[in-house]
Amino acid sequence: MWYGQVEGTEIVTLDPRFADCFAGHVRVERLWTGARWCEGPAWFAAGRYLVWSDIPNNRMMRLTDPGDQVSVFRESSNNSNGNTVDNQGRLVTCEHLSRRVTRTEVDGSITVLADKWQGRRLNSPNDVVVKSDDSIWFTDPSYGIDTDYEGDRQEQEIDGCFVFRIDPRSGSVARVVGDMVRPNGLAFSPDEKYLYVADTGATHLADGPRHIRRFTVGANGKSLKGGEIFAESGSGLFDGFRVDWQGRIWTSTAEGVHCYDADGTLIGKILIPEIVANVTFGGVKRNRMFICGTTSLYSIYLTTNGSRPG
Repeated sequence: MWYGQVEGTEIVTLDPRFADCFAGHVRVERLWTGARWCEGPAWFAAGRYLVWSDIPNNRMMRLTDPGDQVSVFRESSNNSNGNTVDNQGRLVTCEHLSRRVTRTEVDGSITVLADKWQGRRLNSPNDVVVKSDDSIWFTDPSYGIDTDYEGDRQEQEIDGCFVFRIDPRSGSVARVVGDMVRPNGLAFSPDEKYLYVADTGATHLADGPRHIRRFTVGANGKSLKGGEIFAESGSGLFDGFRVDWQGRIWTSTAEGVHCYDADGTLIGKILIPEIVANVTFGGVKRNRMFICGTTSLYSIYLTTNGSRPG
C-alpha cells in the first residue's frame, strides 16, 4: 500500500464547477493491486468497509476503514459483478456464473431475488441499484455468458438485453427498458425523478452505443419514459457510475473517471493509469470516492458527497 501522488494520475479541470469538488492538495491514492478486473464497489457504512468484485478471479474483496486493510470477502462468488447496499444495509449482488441477483442476509445466508423472467433464465445480471421504495433495478447484458472469462459461455434464453425492476412486495420481475443493446451501469438522480443507464453496445456492434441515457421515472415509481441520450463517451465506454448529492454523474471511462454536471456538461476528469470499470462514494461522510481500475483499487477525497449509501 502506498499513499501520495500515483504516476499516471491527474485531476483535469474543464469547467470551474469541477475545481469546487476538490481541496487543493488532494491526490489520487492507490490502495491495493492484484486483481484481473475490479468491478462493483459498494460501501457499508455500519461496518466501515468497502466490498468489490474481482470477476475473472471469482472472488469479492474487502477494504476496512480505518487502515485500508484488504482481505478476501468471499471466495467462489459466482463471478460477481455489480454490488450495492439496500435500505436495510444488506449486500445485493449481480452474479454472472449463476445468472441471478442475490441478497446476502445479516446471518450470511443467500437469498435469490431474481434468476428468471417469463420463465427464461436471465443473461448475466451486471449492475444494480436500490430505490427508496426498496425496489431493485438491474441491468442484464450478456457479458457473463459470451465467453468463459467472466462466467460460463452459454446461450441466451431471453431475446435481448434489458433493464429490470424487482418489486419489493411481490418479488416479481418486470422489464422497464427494452430498447438498449447492452445496458450496463445505472443510477438514480438524487430526487429519483430520473434513472440514468449506460449502454455499452459498442462492444458488440460496429458504431454501437457508447452513451448514458436518461429516463424519467413515472408517477407510479415503477415505469420509465423518455430515454434521451445524456452523454456520449469520448474515451472508451461508460461502465458503472454514481451520482453525488448535487446531481453530478461520476462515471468510469477508458482513461479514468469523467464528471458530468446535471446539465450534461463534461466538467472534469480524474485520469487513472488503467481502464476504470466502476466507482462509488464511501467513507464516514461519503466524500471519499473509491475507483475500480482494471487491476487496482484507487481513492480520492472530494468536497462533495454521494447521494445515497452504497
